Amino acid sequence: MSRHPHSPPLFSFSRIWIIAGNTFTHLMRMKVFYFLLVFVLIWLGLNVFKLPHTAGPESVGGEELRLLKAPLVGTMKLFAIIIGIVATALLIPRDVEDRTLYTILAKPVPRLDYLLGKLFGVLLLILAGLTIMTLLLDAVLWYRTQGILTEFNKVADILIEQQQWTVEDRQEARAELLSHGVTWSLQGAILVIFFEAAIIAALALLVSTFSTSTLFTVVISTLSYFIGNFIADGLDHWQGSSGIGEGTLGDLSSRALFVAFPDYRPFKIVDEVLAGQIFPPDILGSLALSTGLYVGLYVVLSWFIFTYKEI
Repeated sequence: MSRHPHSPPLFSFSRIWIIAGNTFTHLMRMKVFYFLLVFVLIWLGLNVFKLPHTAGPESVGGEELRLLKAPLVGTMKLFAIIIGIVATALLIPRDVEDRTLYTILAKPVPRLDYLLGKLFGVLLLILAGLTIMTLLLDAVLWYRTQGILTEFNKVADILIEQQQWTVEDRQEARAELLSHGVTWSLQGAILVIFFEAAIIAALALLVSTFSTSTLFTVVISTLSYFIGNFIADGLDHWQGSSGIGEGTLGDLSSRALFVAFPDYRPFKIVDEVLAGQIFPPDILGSLALSTGLYVGLYVVLSWFIFTYKEI
């Protein structure tokens, strides 16, 4: 069917940006956002007041920094996941309830622009929250690292005087200690958390286009996330035990499950970075590409369903 000559263009960055900005402003007033953000900020701030301790001269401070980062980054991930699911699940039902959706679509605004604007608004909220928490996390880590370095230098000087350490040993131990502080790898890991939250939010958007209940959207999106963390290992085990070869109908059917349940296994690189490993730049690029493909797929499916949905 041909488009009307005076109908608006299907895709407009300006319209999407306006809807995204309004969505971001609206979501900023959500109590759940402030509750989670304040909780994470308090949790981060309390770690400033912990006094440095050492497990031994060879591992001075490194274990403490690892124990500091793991729960804090985990809390940031929890924030991103909850906001990605809950905030997205509330968008369409709330707009229908207060009749905002009818006003927007009557202007007229293409439904694709509406969906993209809503999704980008949620992603802006997640990005803003993660940025604030990352700045505080970096400040906490830097403060604690400086205190640990002071203790480390004292211990290292004694060990060198006693000829138990060489200057090279000191430099290697210091580099190992700093690898657990504020690094570019840590920033990349937090960016991966944002990628993961973007996939979850896009999937929640898809569910909300055919769901009539916000609770149903939240439950299905949450279950999909947990299943996605284990489905890859389960399918690998099943294919290995059943002897299904690549390219067969059974193999293609199992891989089709990844459309509904994204494979979050590659995103576990965050745990390896928290253990002190360097974040490979090529993995960051592949995860960004994977995120773009999943988000794009879910947006297209959402648009297809939402186009034929009676409002």
